[in-house]
Amino acid sequence: MLGVSPVPAPSVHDEFSHLLLADTLLHGRLANPPHPMWVHFETFHEIFKPTYASMYPPLQGMFLAAGKLLTGCYFAGVVLSIGMMCAALCWMLQAWLPAQWALLGGLIPVMRFGVFSYWDDSYWGGAPAAIGGALVLGALPRVMKQCHLRDIFLMGVGLIMLANSRPYEGFVLSLPVAGALLLWMKRKTSPPLSVLVRRVVVPIGLLLVVAGVAMGYYFWRITGSPFRMPYQVDRSTYAVARYFLWQPPRPVPVYRHAAIRNFYVMLEYGRYREVRSVSGFFRELGIRTIASWLFYVGAVLTIPLFALPWVLRDRRLRFLLIAGAICIAGMELEIFYAVHYAAPIVGILLAVIVQGLRHVRAWQFEDKPSGLFLSRATVTICVLMIPLQISSAKQSGRSATWRAMGEERVAIMKRLDSLPGQQLVLVRYGPHHDPLEEWVYNGADIDTQKVVWARDMGPARNKELLEYYEGRRVWLLEPDKIPPELTPYIDSNLAENGKSATRNLLDNLSRDGSRR
Repeated sequence: MLGVSPVPAPSVHDEFSHLLLADTLLHGRLANPPHPMWVHFETFHEIFKPTYASMYPPLQGMFLAAGKLLTGCYFAGVVLSIGMMCAALCWMLQAWLPAQWALLGGLIPVMRFGVFSYWDDSYWGGAPAAIGGALVLGALPRVMKQCHLRDIFLMGVGLIMLANSRPYEGFVLSLPVAGALLLWMKRKTSPPLSVLVRRVVVPIGLLLVVAGVAMGYYFWRITGSPFRMPYQVDRSTYAVARYFLWQPPRPVPVYRHAAIRNFYVMLEYGRYREVRSVSGFFRELGIRTIASWLFYVGAVLTIPLFALPWVLRDRRLRFLLIAGAICIAGMELEIFYAVHYAAPIVGILLAVIVQGLRHVRAWQFEDKPSGLFLSRATVTICVLMIPLQISSAKQSGRSATWRAMGEERVAIMKRLDSLPGQQLVLVRYGPHHDPLEEWVYNGADIDTQKVVWARDMGPARNKELLEYYEGRRVWLLEPDKIPPELTPYIDSNLAENGKSATRNLLDNLSRDGSRR
């Protein structure tokens, strides 16, 4: 697909934050020291005190760092995670469905959302959380059946991946899994308690304790406390809106930049107030349902969902349905939602679709195998849509999508990289700037970058930054102009001093001429 849809340029706030985390890891550290000029570099979803770091859990950044380390390209980590996700989902479905149907379930993400979506076309998709959820749900029935150490280990790895990608949603998913394990351990047909403790409780407990200590160390290096996540530091520093329905808003903090204030006060807080109302809650519920349906299912895979009444009566998937319902209810308690928030339960959705397709296949109308035709047609249409999506990608291109800003930023970066010496870009937004289009992002080691991005804070505040980066060529970028305008930066104070000196010189020359 790279010939049609090349390596994407980052453009979303989250992408730059994950890339910062990956760059930090590649520098051999978990956090970066705070920069003395940090107020000029403030941006979204990154913390600058007590350290300079991403606010997000580390798993997505670890995949990106692995891609860069192995191939020299961050995007290779995205491809790696998508491939692992499809394999993990197939493995998970093999524990709940016949093997050939599990294989189909593993191929559905390839045809639906694994390749042709922002999960595979950005740096902030949901593949790591989907892998974690698949490992947990796939290991559960295997543990109950065989009690192998391998399955216990994979369940623990899945829980750790969830904790380091989607902590809240992963925690909600772990609740029904833990309940199912406890009920199984109490059965008379389960192994003796001593065996369960030795082969289940102790191994997974040790694995989770080690992971908990490692996570606490990670938090401590970034925030100074093993019990405080970087996410909490960022939200308490900048956000007014909370993340759960029952939480009151925070006091409005002091903002140093208009774009940051507009994002947190105008956009986030406005949505927060709307969702907390009764009408806003149900409107948001409808939006989430439609968005999730369009992303994960679409028109073609809706056909198997017509068999949902029969799927609900299947004992085979009863636990998955209960776990999925609990997770969906838990996500409805959140103010904000994106479709990758549901990544931990994507395996449950695939199981429902595949099981529904099995029921459709067995359906007959007037003693004719109509369901066999429908099931085959569903899979065939999914396959035939792949070249159509390739053709659509060729015709539209990224420049016509929401990635336009990212490509413009990359183009300016290449232009500045081609110039001799080091560069400093001061970004000045217009009065009607969209805060979702952010240009000020830097890597882990700002001072060694050839191109440093900073916010224009006016001549007086800019002066300290220009003195700090004395020797760099300074540019002014106005991204809200069409096209974005990059010009040499002229310090208004220096310009005014130059005008005054010129006027004084002319006055002196005039007085000298008069005396002569």
